[in-house]
Amino acid sequence: MSRGRVGTTVATAIAALAGLTAFGAAQAPSPASSPSTSLSSGSPGSASATTERDFLSRVRRLTIEGKRAGEGYWAPDGKRLVFQSEREPGNPFYQIYVLDLANGEAKRISPGVGKTTCAFFRPNSDEILFASTHHDPKSKQYQEEELSFRASGKERRYSWDYDPEMDIYVASDKTGALRRLTTAKGYDAEASYSPDGQWIVLSSMRDAYNRTLTDKEHKQLETDPSYFAEIYIMKADGSGQKRLTTSPGYDGGPFFNHDGSRIVWRRFDENGLIANVWTMKPDGTDQRQITDFGSMSWAPYEHPSGQYILFASNKLGFENFEVFMVDSAGTKEPVRVTYSDGFDGLPVPSPDGRQLAWTSARSGGSAGQLFLAQWNHEKALDAIRNAPPRQGPKKP
Repeated sequence: MSRGRVGTTVATAIAALAGLTAFGAAQAPSPASSPSTSLSSGSPGSASATTERDFLSRVRRLTIEGKRAGEGYWAPDGKRLVFQSEREPGNPFYQIYVLDLANGEAKRISPGVGKTTCAFFRPNSDEILFASTHHDPKSKQYQEEELSFRASGKERRYSWDYDPEMDIYVASDKTGALRRLTTAKGYDAEASYSPDGQWIVLSSMRDAYNRTLTDKEHKQLETDPSYFAEIYIMKADGSGQKRLTTSPGYDGGPFFNHDGSRIVWRRFDENGLIANVWTMKPDGTDQRQITDFGSMSWAPYEHPSGQYILFASNKLGFENFEVFMVDSAGTKEPVRVTYSDGFDGLPVPSPDGRQLAWTSARSGGSAGQLFLAQWNHEKALDAIRNAPPRQGPKKP
């Protein structure tokens, strides 16, 4: 799913990720999700002194053009964001753009053909990585078929297709030159760089294509290919590709932490309905579960202070995703950050830790756009200090 992408089963069952999918339409307000309600950090219904205004100020929408946009990641200098958006004439799928925050101008850095997702700036370089299918000879055919379907007036639930032709590319921001880093059959995406720019961590479904599958696995691949996704690491030039996870279920959305000493990602259970935030060392050892939230918790990204992790969860309603935060060691219950019906997710703090970019459907409609706000780091630390110890989900 793009770093935040949920499994096929879940994406179809819920009206999934606004900004990443066609869904995220607002629901009727409820006590659990009204902006005026002060919910507990971790358990809905208990008292808390914090609201969205405690953490976020000067909230503003960054993207308007196109059907949807989302998943914005900061340049190391904090002056630009790279994101994905459906806005190309003749192509109904995502392409990758860089937004200059000083003048508001956006330029496309992907080829404009095929599907793309999951971009990231390489530190100490002019390179930007992203996943793309533009090499697939059928790319334009798929575009035309999708455009024809939409023109027919028919509707269907959106679900990410985990295209097996999706591979990792690197583009030079200066020259536009492209280099392909992965060639294995199967979805390779959700990639990001280490802080020194020397390593890339990604999610890959190649294990579904590089061996003989059992009948049960073949059926699984047909119904939910994300089940086969695992975390891999490789050098920045694409060499030394190594698998880090082996657990059944979707492992994806990986990022290095602030100093590159650990990787944070989200792991789904075998049924694809529950996900939690995990961390591990870059060699795949010392895997630790950070949340036990009894919901779909994903898209984790560590604050540059190294003290807490921001993520999205539908803890408060199956289709109501909100941004939460949790201490990096996972000793506390998560603290709620956003209070807006529908979708708020894919939170990414700026390099200086004073701003937050995220994807939200709060502007109305059924698709998300990028938003930006000032982030109150001191209030976040205070809220996490006051959060209760991690309890885990209650048993029925």
